[in-house]
Amino acid sequence: MSKQGMGNFAESEAAARGLAYDDIWLVAGRRTPFADYNTVLRDVSPTDLGIAAARALFADSGIPAAEVDAIVAGNMAQSSFDAYYLPRHIGLYSGVNPDVPALLVQRLCCTGFDTILTAADHITLGKANVVLCVGAESMSRNPVAAYTHRAGFRMGQVEFKDFLWEATLDTAPKTSMGGTAENLAVRYGIDRDEVDRFAAQSFARGVAAWEAGWFGDEVSALANETWELDGYKPRGIRLADRASVCDRDGHVRPTALEILQKLKPAFGGVQTGGNSSAIVDGAAAVLVARGDWVRAHGLQPLARVVAGAAVAVPPEIMGIGPAPAIRAAARLAGIAVEDIGRVEINEAFGAQYLACERELALDRDKANVHGGAIAIGHPLGASGVRLTHTVARAVRAAGLQYGVASACAGGGQGVAVIVENVA
Repeated sequence: MSKQGMGNFAESEAAARGLAYDDIWLVAGRRTPFADYNTVLRDVSPTDLGIAAARALFADSGIPAAEVDAIVAGNMAQSSFDAYYLPRHIGLYSGVNPDVPALLVQRLCCTGFDTILTAADHITLGKANVVLCVGAESMSRNPVAAYTHRAGFRMGQVEFKDFLWEATLDTAPKTSMGGTAENLAVRYGIDRDEVDRFAAQSFARGVAAWEAGWFGDEVSALANETWELDGYKPRGIRLADRASVCDRDGHVRPTALEILQKLKPAFGGVQTGGNSSAIVDGAAAVLVARGDWVRAHGLQPLARVVAGAAVAVPPEIMGIGPAPAIRAAARLAGIAVEDIGRVEINEAFGAQYLACERELALDRDKANVHGGAIAIGHPLGASGVRLTHTVARAVRAAGLQYGVASACAGGGQGVAVIVENVA
């Protein structure tokens, strides 16, 4: 792969893999609250988080689970012993017909987007009419793991490591994900003060959105409950610390700039624990459907799925992925980036977002207007679902036409999904 310099991603855009869609709709969505790492959701498997999000979606929308004829789920880290069965169990325990097959997709931090784009592809190919898309992640339950002990232990060579930490290292460029943000900070001339100020804004916007009730139509509370399934073992939610309810994003809190400025660098540069995405547990679900099914049921969908694109960028600057992905998706949609009224770019790291903002010449007033992952959190497999649902709601609320949701992915990738408000 050629090493592209700042502002030169024509190769990535030209090699993008994407598609424009016709008459495919984002019908409805719901998510769980995103709970801080190792707090109230620490004992809940991602499968059960995904079930809870799907059940909330069906309950809130009034659309029967029996209408679903395909399931696409996304999950990054296998954080329960039955993780292989995650998509199937989400379908079974959320009420989807047991004859409906289920698929797992994974593209690191872009996984959630691929649940939606895979659903759109299914519909385009005539394989489905209504697809349940779910992204779920338990960061707290990431294992302490060993990969070399199947044949036994050798003296002095017992190796158990924290998967949650070790997996952030891209062994090709020998750079951590945080290190790639530092590389972008250098390339784009982004200093610590700018990153801290952006993080403070993310927190402020997230707090304001919660206080204004913005997330009431997006987040469904979790409580202790059991889901029975005739002939099968029950599943359910059991909150930690004797909590009876989890009803709010746990990391969204008033956070002064002065507090952020006191934190130590995490990777030797501008990034700290305060201006990077919050480590959280959570799940999100949406329904994607064919237009004739939507109209036949008299539904008012949230948005039309217009186009989506995936790109590759050099691994050492993986965080720039949203920039060429958004440009490629806009090209497929037949619009300019300037035509997009609301933008959601996953705030994996403050410097990473700012590099994308500069590369795209984005108006900050259009982007992450209700806070981003620095405040809300980034449950890896769920974020793409959350971001797409959020931007669909945002363009409708603002009376705008187009919105885009995007994220970078470790290894050097980016995905973008463009939606259109036609209300």
